[in-house]
Amino acid sequence: MAYNKVLIPEAKAGLNKFKMETARELGVQFTDYNGHLTSKECGSVGGQMVKKMVEQYEKNL
Repeated sequence: MAYNKVLIPEAKAGLNKFKMETARELGVQFTDYNGHLTSKECGSVGGQMVKKMVEQYEKNL
């Protein structure tokens, strides 16, 4: 089962842009191949993305 399936295919480009911006803010060098990155680095990007999305949602309530 794919847990990272994009529910709205049109959003994939936006999510990629968001991921790259977040990685850049954290100083993590994302590329097409990220096998050289640690789990901590990759996890920090995903965690920060979720944190930003939750903050934006709460702001719009």
